[in-house]
Amino acid sequence: MLIIWGRINSHNVKKVVWAAQECGLPFERREMGGKFGYTPDYLAKNPNHLVPMIEDGDVVVWESNAILRYLFAAHAPALWPADPAVRAQGDQWMDWQFLYADAQREAFLGCVRGGKDGSDPVVAKSAAACAELMTLLDAQLARTPWLSGDSFGVADIPMGTYAHTWFHLPVERPSLPHVEDWMARLRTRPGFQDIAAVPFT
Repeated sequence: MLIIWGRINSHNVKKVVWAAQECGLPFERREMGGKFGYTPDYLAKNPNHLVPMIEDGDVVVWESNAILRYLFAAHAPALWPADPAVRAQGDQWMDWQFLYADAQREAFLGCVRGGKDGSDPVVAKSAAACAELMTLLDAQLARTPWLSGDSFGVADIPMGTYAHTWFHLPVERPSLPHVEDWMARLRTRPGFQDIAAVPFT
């Protein structure tokens, strides 16, 4: 059985749990990171000393988006584009998500962990950076219904996880009609519903 290591309130762990559900995989999630700390055995397997990490039989993978690519390629080939050009279009948005995560960090920490809102200067600066990046996402989703292309795929999970948080932060947001439509489609997916129900704190 697939073992997912990591605390469920981590964005990156949420991505992996959602992906496992999309792949139809039974899994066991084991607490690690944050208040749970790290065991010596975990650190020996994951030199990055972060969560998540998976163990799929003898296969050990860390780094969340690498895990997503592995799970879809190994267990959900119908959702994994065979055409490298199509796959690369999704890959670029998966990697771009880390840029977005950096922009959202201060708004997330300030609002969710610090009880602040968009009136705080640090939060406001972070929210403005997020808004600028979200307009790029909106432009892409005006061209294709999914970040993976014509149908849902692995590339929709990373930004779907972070966008869910973005829409729950007490900050000003620009009009993002295509992102909002995409989010409405994501909300119909059981895997998304499960991770969206997890408290942020």
